[in-house]
Amino acid sequence: MWDVVVVGGGNAALCAALTAREAGASVLMLEASPKAWRGGNSQHTRNLRCMHDGPQDVLVDAYPEEEYWQDLLKVTGGLTDEALARMVIRESSRCRGWMQKHGVRFQPPLSGALHVARTNAFFMGGGKALVNAYYRSAENLGVDIRYETPVDAVEFDGVRFVAVRSGEQRFEAKSCVLAAGGFESNREWLRQAWGQNEQGEWPADNFLIRGTRYNMGTVLKCMMDAGADIIGDPSQSHCVAIDARAPLYDGGICTRIDCVSLGIVVNTQAERFYDEGEDFWPKRYAIWGRLVAQQPGQLAYSIIDSKAVGRFMPPVFEGTQAQTIEELAQKIGLDVSTLVKTVHDFNQACQPGHFDHTVLDDCHTAGITPAKTHWALPLDKPPFYAYAVRPGVTFTYLGLKTDARASVFFNGVRSPNLYAAGEINAGNVLGKGYTAGVGMSIGTVFGRIAGREAALAANQLIQEEANASA
Repeated sequence: MWDVVVVGGGNAALCAALTAREAGASVLMLEASPKAWRGGNSQHTRNLRCMHDGPQDVLVDAYPEEEYWQDLLKVTGGLTDEALARMVIRESSRCRGWMQKHGVRFQPPLSGALHVARTNAFFMGGGKALVNAYYRSAENLGVDIRYETPVDAVEFDGVRFVAVRSGEQRFEAKSCVLAAGGFESNREWLRQAWGQNEQGEWPADNFLIRGTRYNMGTVLKCMMDAGADIIGDPSQSHCVAIDARAPLYDGGICTRIDCVSLGIVVNTQAERFYDEGEDFWPKRYAIWGRLVAQQPGQLAYSIIDSKAVGRFMPPVFEGTQAQTIEELAQKIGLDVSTLVKTVHDFNQACQPGHFDHTVLDDCHTAGITPAKTHWALPLDKPPFYAYAVRPGVTFTYLGLKTDARASVFFNGVRSPNLYAAGEINAGNVLGKGYTAGVGMSIGTVFGRIAGREAALAANQLIQEEANASA
């Protein structure tokens, strides 16, 4: 028997396993994927959103708690547990030293169009390097790691955790951390969550999965069946507009289309449907997948002119290029006259201003719906470019309701030895929306808390057993 079993193999699971091992517990970590694909969605991440009251190593200026909280409040629309959110925010300021101790390296501050040099610390080598560093540290510390071991059952004695099973294998432990992700790779569950739209379509059939194919939601379903307290809307997720040519799984960051705020986005009817310049891109990129999901065919087109080239992170695939809007419409299969009118009406609505993509500038539209609030420049300088986009689901927000100790509950009763971290409890902080890097903040903070609490629970059981036998 192990002291702690950690179910999952991504950032939150690794943070839990490392922390529990540091506390002296024997730890078993069960990862569903083969070794080559270990790390879940964390292998596709790039950065951690960090609170800081002044310049710190790779972070410039300051990003105080209240500003971080207001950013989170805005994107979630208030669908967040403020106490837990503020805990994550405060703890995010204390993560980097611990991460560096386990081999994670950070790169110098970024500049340019991402606007995150002040708020986010970027991993040297990206998420794959972070995951590999954690696994090396875990191996060196003696964490027992089993790959290709998907957990499909959890055993309880009342609300007390007893064991997990993977097929015929049974793993008993004194405590457990569930960090096995959401259900974004489970197409049938996505279909149930989204249902049919007014056109009779099943929107989820056209979703692409930006991350791992191994997040099937099996552990979450086991917990739901066991009567665990659940939080979140199953249709809410980190859902990004990504290149429609992206692979079904594991496209990652490079498939995201980042020129949305520099042009217009139209649906298959060649009509705009949302304010492309509502706020800075890192605070709005994760709403566009859901917006596209609500359009016919779950398909849209991000259109820019040559003025935008060089102002955004280039995507992995080249866009469709044309010298006129008419030619562009023909190439991407949209009604020519409608797209010409949409672009003409947008151009006419653009008001004179001082364009500055690094601030919320005064370039906006007037007399048009939807408005474009910032960075509204006429599309008038050929060549023109179009990028077809589809919804790309990163992770889902339905999960286990937890407290500040990462404890799992059953009808309001706290389990004495079961904890949750990462995507499976992110819905406590993220009811909807997203802002860049906060998922890694949630996973890192709750992972470390869950690992600490699981080690304490295991130690307490050891003491109780020792006292009983004395």
